Amino acid sequence: MVKRQLPRWSELRPLLRLKPPQFNPTERRLSAAHSIADLRTIARLRTPRAVFDYTDGAAEAEISLRRARRAFRDVEFRPSVLRDVSAVDTSASILGKRSELPFSFAPTGFTRMMNHEGEPAVARVAERAGIPYALSTMGTTSVEDLAAAAPDARKWFQLYLWKDREASRSLVQRAQEAGYEALILTVDTPVGGARLRDARNGLTIPPELTLKTIVDGAMHPAWWFNLLTTEPLTFASFHHWSGTAHDLINAMFDPSLNYADLEWLRELWQGPLLVKGIQNPDDARRVVELGADGVILSNHGGRQLDRAPTMLELLPPVREAVGDRAEILLDTGITSGADIVAAIALGADSCLIGRAYLYGLMAGGQRGVQKAVDILRSEIVRTLQLLGVHAISDLNSTHATLRR
Repeated sequence: MVKRQLPRWSELRPLLRLKPPQFNPTERRLSAAHSIADLRTIARLRTPRAVFDYTDGAAEAEISLRRARRAFRDVEFRPSVLRDVSAVDTSASILGKRSELPFSFAPTGFTRMMNHEGEPAVARVAERAGIPYALSTMGTTSVEDLAAAAPDARKWFQLYLWKDREASRSLVQRAQEAGYEALILTVDTPVGGARLRDARNGLTIPPELTLKTIVDGAMHPAWWFNLLTTEPLTFASFHHWSGTAHDLINAMFDPSLNYADLEWLRELWQGPLLVKGIQNPDDARRVVELGADGVILSNHGGRQLDRAPTMLELLPPVREAVGDRAEILLDTGITSGADIVAAIALGADSCLIGRAYLYGLMAGGQRGVQKAVDILRSEIVRTLQLLGVHAISDLNSTHATLRR
């Protein structure tokens, strides 16, 4: 028989640890987020469906995006034990300069549509975290305003080459004059991908007030209030647009983009040049021969060609093709700090993240972006410690393998 007795107050008191109430609603929301997946859940609740799906979705059947995430899940780590990992170094060299974390913020379009704080909020977090931030041609903050918002951040400018070459030249010169460190040429958008979520949601840029969006607005009043009471959406590189993102790509981007344009751009731009959207070793080799300082293995987050190559699987042959002549950066499918560690162990020099910080932005503005960085940093540190690795620079193929 078990003998029972009522607990005394002196025994209960140490167990009662009431948390002080959190009156700030943003901090209260973010305190419940322990992973990027948690931030995604909060973002989904806070943001109209069409806007959330623009960020979250991919092209056609979204096969490329699922494959990318599955590849990261298929990584097997190989830890070593009895190593002193009381302190680990998360820094990496990115384009010859120290980055406090081994990733950069990728360029994303229409960022102020996700949250009214937009690109300046993201750049300020990058500045504080000591990592690079890339402003997109399709961003909703001008080159000059972004530079003023985060003067000490490592700022890159991402270029979509337009049919109007003089307009493209002007953008590049503006970025150079505003002190941007590097230029990214995106090459995987000769036409817009078939983003079916956007088509089904009827998404326009900016979102239109229709019966459907008004009903949705009743469920997301804070988002609509912020959109309608702050400065109207403007863009980094043009004044306005009224239509779908797909139509904008097809109207402005140049499908005749070729290697001669890359050579022209290499002559025009004085700093480091990255080419984003590389999806085979031959292209990687060729752009490096033409002067690219780095290649970004990317299938546009699965948002262009569905069934495109999986970047993690593409890493070894691209590394063999370019050797040490250029840096290899990787994006698409990254949802955790462990994913970043895996990519570097398998051959990448660093990574870019897009959706991960956008979920944070939608969940809580600048503080949400900071939360995303804090989550990724803690996951990177923990993964390194459990692997028995002292520094990002020590990672190599002995620490991870891609199981198929």
